[in-house]
Amino acid sequence: MLCLSLLSRGAAFSPPSSLAISARRAFFVTPTVRQSTTFVFASSLEKELDPGVVEGTDLRVLKYPHPSLRAENAEITKEELKDGSVAKIAKEMFLVMYAAEGVGLAAPQVGINKRLMVYNEHGDPSKWLDEMVMVNPKIVSYSEGTDIATEGCLSFPDMSGDVQRSKWIKVEALNLKGKKVKRKFEGWEARIFQHEYDHLDGTVYIDRLSEEGRKEVQPRLDDLIAEYGEGGEL
Repeated sequence: MLCLSLLSRGAAFSPPSSLAISARRAFFVTPTVRQSTTFVFASSLEKELDPGVVEGTDLRVLKYPHPSLRAENAEITKEELKDGSVAKIAKEMFLVMYAAEGVGLAAPQVGINKRLMVYNEHGDPSKWLDEMVMVNPKIVSYSEGTDIATEGCLSFPDMSGDVQRSKWIKVEALNLKGKKVKRKFEGWEARIFQHEYDHLDGTVYIDRLSEEGRKEVQPRLDDLIAEYGEGGEL
């Protein structure tokens, strides 16, 4: 889950108007047109919301350097899809995501090391028809064009940094019924997917920061490591 401001270079990037979400959401965006081919998404990047205890689930957002964020994530089996356990986990992940006022969440962020992610590009539970559950997702193609955005993550409170990602991606995954789905995501939705997909590979956004960007957040990382104590996975 992340906070983000976006500087899109080259061809104009124009998200749906519904994505001009309140600055309280885990993605904070206010689109401002600077030129006909350039959009700047300015962000207040105010303190992320830690939902703590969420009614209806025992799941909690884990913070760096919890080992779950770096652990290998197993593929979900057909049996797990059939017995309804994955659907239950996905439902509870949405509860946590909305409580954090976010738009996406990966299973390892709540201590479940499975290749499962959920998101709703609007971050609005009333728009539940736009909820996406991706089981064993794979990115099969990336665009050559990229965007630079300031990302943060609920697992890394009170910090952020610039991350470069592909403008569009093509993905394959299973839905909760075990049916294979193929999608192409662009712009906003592509960035959400790539951020959450990284978590499934044990990659976190700080791994994608420049050397300068990493130096800027290192003092906060040191604080998080000290707060966690022994047993963390850097």
